[in-house]
Amino acid sequence: MAQHLIPSAATINAIRPGDNRQRLSDGAGLYLLLFVKGGSHGWRFDYSFEGRRKTLSLGTFPATGLALARKQAAEARKLVREGVDPSAARQEKKAEITKQRAIAEMLEAGVALPGSFEAVAREWFAKNEATWAASHSDKIIRRLERDVFPWIGSRPISSIKPTELLELLKRVEERGAIETTHRVQQNCSQVFRYAVATGLAESDPSRDLRGALPAWRPEHYPTITDPREVGQLLRDIDSHKGGLITRCAMKLTPLLFVRPGELRQAEWAEVNLDASEWRIPAAKMKGRTMHIVPLSRQALALFKEIHPLTGNGKWVFPGNRTNGEPMSENTVNAALRRLGYDRTTLTAHGFRGMASTMLHERGWPSDVIERQLSHAERNAVKAAYNHAEHLPKRREMMQAWADYLDTLRAAAAGTQ
Repeated sequence: MAQHLIPSAATINAIRPGDNRQRLSDGAGLYLLLFVKGGSHGWRFDYSFEGRRKTLSLGTFPATGLALARKQAAEARKLVREGVDPSAARQEKKAEITKQRAIAEMLEAGVALPGSFEAVAREWFAKNEATWAASHSDKIIRRLERDVFPWIGSRPISSIKPTELLELLKRVEERGAIETTHRVQQNCSQVFRYAVATGLAESDPSRDLRGALPAWRPEHYPTITDPREVGQLLRDIDSHKGGLITRCAMKLTPLLFVRPGELRQAEWAEVNLDASEWRIPAAKMKGRTMHIVPLSRQALALFKEIHPLTGNGKWVFPGNRTNGEPMSENTVNAALRRLGYDRTTLTAHGFRGMASTMLHERGWPSDVIERQLSHAERNAVKAAYNHAEHLPKRREMMQAWADYLDTLRAAAAGTQ
């Protein structure tokens, strides 16, 4: 017959191996099981749950004293009365501790948590990256890593509220970056919609933010189209005192009028000096189709001028750092600022608008101009085959355009 425990450490310590007692009972299911775990005494609590008899371990003596064992037994009885299995509750608690420890380790290692906004966003990005131009995908991932992940990246995507998203967007807005604020909202919405489609979230919280941000409409890139001003611009570019790489990039920008990201990421493997042609792979193009840029005599001369300096490497315009990356996206714009052209007057992207406007004014067919500008073809099937469309006429136009720019430059020199 079980004996009741006298609440004294001395009583328990006096028990020796060979004692015929197996347990000392404290009543109501709590007892001390003798000589378990290598000679230690273990607290146990017996209870019934859903018609089954179960036992809960409450620690060993003397690490767990009588008072603490009674307290734990009382908490277990309370759970039983509330319809909760104490053993199951303990396992859940252990699982949660293990989960939180794993989360802490993943965060310390910089790994996105499964089901978190960052993990879903990176999955969405990986699935769509192949359909974007490299410059476009770079902007998206940098935007997310800079303005989103530090704030909600570790949060379960299904738990993010509109107010949290608005707080994040307000941080971007406070920098005065209204366009970026709307871009961030757009990218977050795309991630949330992907989460809804894959069953990881119930809704897109960004839908509830309409009207909460300052209005923004895309603006046309500032440019110059007055022939006299263009002539002076070309002379200013010629006077630039920077290095050969920057100077050649600046001179090629008006001649080729490709997108700035396409120019700075030009590779020598894409340039055929013998054929006077630069073929930009589809992966680098906004429209995801290969683009041919005929090289005028003037453009070809610039490529040949820089070839002895960078021709043994990958990039036509390598960056200043030794990290193997191409020229910075800000190089041409920064050079324009040094020449006195602020961002409201002209940007590197504005040379595309300059060419479009002035070529149309000079009577070149719109189809030829638009194809050379590599504006997206709405017909996907046609887009896959139209890289050479109007190519003979485009070659003619690109040479005529380079000759016209020379005329404007010379005219500006004559007015000095």
